Amino acid sequence: MSALTDLEFHLLNDWQRDFPLVSRPFAELARRLDASEAQVIASLSELKARGHLSRIGAVFRPHVLGWSTLATLAAPPEALERVAQLICDFPEVNHNYEREHAYNLWFVVTAPSRERVSAVLAEIQRQTGLKPLDLPMLEDYHIDLGFDLSGAVSPHLASARPTQDLEALRHAVEPVDYCLAAALEPGLPLIARPYERIAAGCGLSEGALLKRIGELQALGIMRRFGVVVRHQELGYRANAMVVWDVPDAEVAEVGRRLGAEASVTLCYRRPRRLPDWPYNLFSMVHGRDRASVLDALAQMRQRLGLEAVRHQPLFSLRRFKQCGAHYASLAQARAA
Repeated sequence: MSALTDLEFHLLNDWQRDFPLVSRPFAELARRLDASEAQVIASLSELKARGHLSRIGAVFRPHVLGWSTLATLAAPPEALERVAQLICDFPEVNHNYEREHAYNLWFVVTAPSRERVSAVLAEIQRQTGLKPLDLPMLEDYHIDLGFDLSGAVSPHLASARPTQDLEALRHAVEPVDYCLAAALEPGLPLIARPYERIAAGCGLSEGALLKRIGELQALGIMRRFGVVVRHQELGYRANAMVVWDVPDAEVAEVGRRLGAEASVTLCYRRPRRLPDWPYNLFSMVHGRDRASVLDALAQMRQRLGLEAVRHQPLFSLRRFKQCGAHYASLAQARAA
């Protein structure tokens, strides 16, 4: 990783959430960072060109604007790259990784409905001859994917949002939210007044757009709004999806405790798929190398009393695809 300037570091590290909701957000960042608006925009453009910055945008609560699932299949080693590319070709797939396990391809499918997600999985099975495991999120305990680039370690607050909240959240969605999500999908344009451009595309005033983004965050539909970094390019080159076989009566409590751990960026409950898949709790742990991930996992197991709980760390080997969810298709489906 190339060295970051002081300005680049603060832009990437300090604004992964609570990004300014003001007419000229980059001027506001410049004011706080003792720089000019032009310097901030130029620095962010350079960080994006180098691959450090993915986008400045939103992380939405799953299953509110559409439906998504995590899926996996076991590809024969000699066919893995071909199968991975076939999966990547589906626009509904926004993540696709090879991981260390017999189930070696892990991908996320996001679509307007549960039925469309099922249809994509069925088509993948038809084209590959391999049956995916469908592992939709049942309950989440922490979804953030922020990275403290300073290396500081501090616990974060984890709070469960059970599936019974979903219906209320869906009722809170307004038609314009689909347009807003689609417009934010590639990230804020790096211009002086980015919200004005997005608002115009959705038929809103700039003020109404800023107000709605704030409301979506307060509702929990938008989990965070800010800088989304590419962790591998910034030195977090190891990550493991640690899966746990927790007694169902204890999974919520264990999930909340795991989700509060500083090294855990995601923690959620998914269904078991017996007999092939006995795990019901998933947690993502990122680190600068494999040893640091394993060390963090060992410390968590000891600290939380999880030494006897069956688990497996599934390290990522290759990233075939990583992008935001394809909300444009959700907006089109909503308008149809």
